[in-house]
Amino acid sequence: MTLPKHVAIIMDGNGRWGIKKKKTRNFGHKKGLEIIEKIVDFSIKKRISALTLYTFSTENWKRPKKEINFLFKLLHNFLNKNTQKIINKGIKLKFIGDNSLFSKDLKKTLIKIEKATKENKKIHVNIALNYGSKNEIIQCIKILIKKQKKITDKNIKNYLYTSGMPDPDILIRTGGKKRLSNFLLWQLAYSELFFLNKLWPDFNNNDFLIILRKFSKIKRNFGSI
Repeated sequence: MTLPKHVAIIMDGNGRWGIKKKKTRNFGHKKGLEIIEKIVDFSIKKRISALTLYTFSTENWKRPKKEINFLFKLLHNFLNKNTQKIINKGIKLKFIGDNSLFSKDLKKTLIKIEKATKENKKIHVNIALNYGSKNEIIQCIKILIKKQKKITDKNIKNYLYTSGMPDPDILIRTGGKKRLSNFLLWQLAYSELFFLNKLWPDFNNNDFLIILRKFSKIKRNFGSI
């Protein structure tokens, strides 16, 4: 079976799942984090070399402040508690997006775990936090102009957050919506897109395996015959 090198995932539906279970949206976010762990472990098992996970977009600041605070506290606590486990699993973590609005403590934790995992080789996991693809592309153009470099496909790629990585072979979006939501607009140009009605906390390894099998049967021409 031909497997993808890089899988991007829009993990939609945590809040709705929590409400559906007659709990809170935050309950759904907590469950969603558990699913991330399982999917990363499964990806390692399948020797997928990279994942990019859409965790918090630039548009998500429109959500209630209590929910936003919970999300960042949940992530912060998870990283502090599981740093050694992440290192032991061979996971290289990178946080992509604009971190200027994060607390000093969160910034410190993100930098610390990036440094601690930078030599890991089993899987590269990008966590998209306060990420917006339009802004990413604009920043690339600004850098090229400042450096007086030509605006070309290759040069833009060199300044994307995902520089040095292959573009995603697959995009998976859970939650029933069929849109990209300002996620990796440049990188997803030739990706195979899979949209699921399942909410993210219901996504499992078998769902992932079905997608991988479907992908393995696709002949990717990249514009040729």
